Amino acid sequence: MKYFLIAGEASGDIHAAQMINALKELDAQADFQFLGGDLMAAASGKAPLIHYRDMAFMGFIEVIKHLRQILGFMDKAKAAIKDMRPDALILIDYPSFNLKVAKYAHSTGVPAFYYISPKVWAWKEYRVKQIKKLITEMYSILPFETAFYAKHDYRVEYVGNPTV
Repeated sequence: MKYFLIAGEASGDIHAAQMINALKELDAQADFQFLGGDLMAAASGKAPLIHYRDMAFMGFIEVIKHLRQILGFMDKAKAAIKDMRPDALILIDYPSFNLKVAKYAHSTGVPAFYYISPKVWAWKEYRVKQIKKLITEMYSILPFETAFYAKHDYRVEYVGNPTV
């Protein structure tokens, strides 16, 4: 299978690298492309299309200052998905960027899977509607998230916290 992963920060790189290693055990022919970091590169044997360090903008002002660059990253991710036609898009946290890419993937028929749910229970609960529409399956690392999403009529699978 072909997998396209997006991790926009260091913690996502750690968890995505573990996922890549697990997928390789299950699928010896696994092919990966990703936006991420050095740990994902080591696990996959490939360089990231965009390194997460180049995508890490915090705060409204920083995002506005780098909006053209961020939109360029989004275009690059969409083009890579179009060219690769992955069997699965795997998103790791990083919701502002990842949900926009999920919308594109959805429009092309590429299923999107979310590992490490965005913290919509803490802020931006309205994103649940978008998640329900765009995300094929959500895998949670926090046990209470299954009940949170259940009240929104969305089934989430708790997979345990990889840091524990």
